[in-house]
Amino acid sequence: MVGGNSNRVDVTNHDVDHVKVSIPPLSNHLQSIEIHKVCLPPNKTTFQTLKHRLSEIFFPDDPLHKFKNQTFYKKLVLGLEYFFPIFLWAPHYSFKLFRSDVISGLTIASLAIPQGISYAKLANLPPIIGLYSSFVPPLLYALLGSSRHLAVGPVSIASLVMGSMLEESISPTENPEIYLSLAFTATFFAGVFQASLGLLRLGFIIDFLSKATLIGFTAGAAIIVSLQQLKGLLGIVHFTTKMQFVPVISSVFHEKNEWSWHTIVMGLSFLVFLLTARQISMRKPKLFWISAAAPLTCVLISTLIIFIFKAQIKGISTIGHLPRGVNPPSANMLYFHAPYLGLALKTGIITGILSLTEGIAVGRTFASLKNYQVDGNKEMVSIGVMNMAGSCTSCYVTTGSFSRSAVNNSAGAQSAVSNIVLAATVLVTLLFLMPLFYYTPNVILGAIIITAVIGLIDYQAAVKLWRVDKLDFIACLCAFFGVLFISVQIGLAIAVGVSVFKILLNVTRPNTVILGNIPGTHIYQNLRRYGEASRIPFFLILGIESPIYFANSTYLQERLLRWVREEEEWIQTNKGSPLKCVILDLTSVSAIDTSGLETIVELRRTLEKRSLQLVLVNPVGGVMEKLCRSKVLESFGTSGLYLTVGEAIADLSATYKAQLYLP
Repeated sequence: MVGGNSNRVDVTNHDVDHVKVSIPPLSNHLQSIEIHKVCLPPNKTTFQTLKHRLSEIFFPDDPLHKFKNQTFYKKLVLGLEYFFPIFLWAPHYSFKLFRSDVISGLTIASLAIPQGISYAKLANLPPIIGLYSSFVPPLLYALLGSSRHLAVGPVSIASLVMGSMLEESISPTENPEIYLSLAFTATFFAGVFQASLGLLRLGFIIDFLSKATLIGFTAGAAIIVSLQQLKGLLGIVHFTTKMQFVPVISSVFHEKNEWSWHTIVMGLSFLVFLLTARQISMRKPKLFWISAAAPLTCVLISTLIIFIFKAQIKGISTIGHLPRGVNPPSANMLYFHAPYLGLALKTGIITGILSLTEGIAVGRTFASLKNYQVDGNKEMVSIGVMNMAGSCTSCYVTTGSFSRSAVNNSAGAQSAVSNIVLAATVLVTLLFLMPLFYYTPNVILGAIIITAVIGLIDYQAAVKLWRVDKLDFIACLCAFFGVLFISVQIGLAIAVGVSVFKILLNVTRPNTVILGNIPGTHIYQNLRRYGEASRIPFFLILGIESPIYFANSTYLQERLLRWVREEEEWIQTNKGSPLKCVILDLTSVSAIDTSGLETIVELRRTLEKRSLQLVLVNPVGGVMEKLCRSKVLESFGTSGLYLTVGEAIADLSATYKAQLYLP
């Protein structure tokens, strides 16, 4: 099949023939090497190829594998377990697990109740909405969710973004009813968007929010949130509604005459207490309960102080009356007509993406710690349904909270029953304990918010980004300063833009390397990376580390020709052997399109005009298939395609060496 100096390409079957090729001494390890055929992948129709691609995109986890070869009854049971995970673990639930879940549920309730009230104010919503949002969503998640440790409720980032986006167009104080309707409508759209992503298995869309982007975004948002709380900590009545750094700081000092020393003393005292409790729990994880109980402790103590000394302490604003009772229906308040429909839709999508990203990330984090799996698409559906139902029951956007989930895990949660206990505790509060919050000072809510969001400033992660990937660090800074000085949504848009730019940069300007042989082996690696690697006389070996698409084909052609020019200059300077062949290692080229095929043809023609041969090495199955179907390989002749770089050099070097001695 293969003999002498030629290399045969088998395009009809998958057999591998080989033959010994002996050449004049070039190097000891190349004196005898087997030359193998490069085979085509198994034949597939266009429909089969498309089906495989779509399956890999939308069903990488093969969610239906459990249903194969099962009876109808078994499939029905598996279907219920798939869509309602509670049926999966409930039959094995025990009193021992329940005891752990009760403890963890009561623990996170002590944190969720004050946080719910605080985050509702952060979104410019009535405080009671925060409690409503800590009742219905946890119940639904316990039924639909697949995470055992995710604690559901309002979160700071989604609250901040919703509040800032809605407030730009409508005032929560001048038009409270319309504002509340838009908040519920945005929550509904967030749920629809989230559930749609899960049902259509389009979760990869949220991957455009890179880790670097989220680090910068959350840090900037945390600072803005903290600065906004200066209104409550200082007792300022007339405060800016803007969410940028400069206007907030300006407002603080322009309204110095409104500062209340009673409020300042109380706020700073409880803030120090909360931060101290947080530090204790961080340094000694076994004392997690101190940090978890601190917010509710602050609420109780401060409320008691205001109630006892209300005559002596003046100027400290309180929450006031909160209605008693469970969530009232709000489906009739959803707003689906002009002029604010676009605002609600935009707010819903952005808050939906942010809350979905946080919820899935938190769920997967604790699942990996406890050695079980969380289905991302099922989580999207459960969070989406949770928000759609919540929008009809006076709740605003909710998801899994990192702080509450961490407390839930530390408290020993064993299943989603901890969310049921949380909801039950909130229900008791709504029915019987609402009058107790009448004297709760707003300054305490500000202190709780600052303590909660300060943990979002992860400077160590930013330092790591700087050390590892400068472009990721730039994306982080863009998100950070965009949020801090422009707006929350513009900062997020800038950060996503930088992330997309990074993707385009990697696609349109892929890396190309020159390869050399590591002495004594058949291994060829980057000359600049491996100092011991050496050039092979007559050959220039180049590697492409990306797919070849229309977006980068022109660049690759120009860059490869530049490599050839630089190699010829190096040979001339170092008086080396004349360049005879350019070997293109396609090992890392995972795909190629028609523009890429045309680039290879043009590159071969250009090199032929300069008396240089182009040789292709080790194309992957998809690339090999397109090279054959396009008949590009026909122009390369019998010695234009090899399985490895070593085989190409072994087969061709004898010819080039012999040409040197021709008269």
